[in-house]
Amino acid sequence: MGSGSETAQLRLIVGLGNPGSEYSGTRHNVGFQVVEELVKRWQPGAAQIKFGAELRDVVRSGRRILLAMPQTFMNRSGESVQQIVRFYQIPPEEVLVICDDLDLPPGQIRWRPSGSSGGQKGLADIVSRLGVETVPRLRVGIGRPPGRQEVVSWVLGRYRPDELQVAQTAVALAADSVEFCIAEGIVPTMNRYNRSVNC
Repeated sequence: MGSGSETAQLRLIVGLGNPGSEYSGTRHNVGFQVVEELVKRWQPGAAQIKFGAELRDVVRSGRRILLAMPQTFMNRSGESVQQIVRFYQIPPEEVLVICDDLDLPPGQIRWRPSGSSGGQKGLADIVSRLGVETVPRLRVGIGRPPGRQEVVSWVLGRYRPDELQVAQTAVALAADSVEFCIAEGIVPTMNRYNRSVNC
């Protein structure tokens, strides 16, 4: 078997977003939404506020997995993740970061075992603080803003009623892919889920 993030087993799943009710349900918080979907499915214990994150642990496929939602705000997500990986001695290749992606259309997801942040500031902060790009990531498409709408208002805005079904389906699909990855690994997950999805 090879080594590196393509064959790593996930031990920490990090959903990115901004804390607070004013950001709940916004496009930028889709990472939180995927983790919340996993929490519904897996029914772990109550969250603890540790290392600047809402942190839960659960046993899946015979191993302990941590679920984290950093409460440091998106651009400083790395502060929390760095503390968690240091305390639990988790290699970066065993950390999954779930975040929004402007360049993917709504309803589409994409897995990568490593690479640049692609402009996603939360992911960029994590990569910077961990000092490596070999951090697996799951991007969930939110699309580009229509017309002349500013990117900031788009990502911090809530879904329009006509977008909700696609958004909810994408969150469920992303959670499905995480469960598949835990069982099968990242390469089979990329092969199965990195394709266009018509929701």
